[in-house]
Amino acid sequence: MATILVIDDDPQICDVLEQALHNEGHLVRSALNGEEGIRCYRQQLPDLVLMDILMPEKEGLETILDLRREFPHVIIIAMSAASEAAKINLLELAQRLGAQHRLTKPFQLQTVIELVNKALSQQSPRDEPKPSSGLDENAG
Repeated sequence: MATILVIDDDPQICDVLEQALHNEGHLVRSALNGEEGIRCYRQQLPDLVLMDILMPEKEGLETILDLRREFPHVIIIAMSAASEAAKINLLELAQRLGAQHRLTKPFQLQTVIELVNKALSQQSPRDEPKPSSGLDENAG
């Protein structure tokens, strides 16, 4: 069982993800914007964050940077419904800023579950420092 934080300004998406991940045995919390998400992260120290990119108050890219700065080993899955026609691919940018994985909305719940399980399986235990070999196994 893992603790997962969902940060998305759409309460319906939060509810659907909470239910699906809870059914997989995870403890799930949600926040409706980046500011609330950072507060929740500090309180709960979850194992993984599912984060929307486009949100009010504090958008996802800024939140990724802030979480990475304060919690360098945070595992983040960035989500966005941004169209492929956009000049800037927000999910690609999110990965460059520190999200290990990305997920395009709309998504299938099974895809989310598989990606969460994959991300959690790649996680290093908290009490073991990550090796600083300079190689990023999650790149790509």
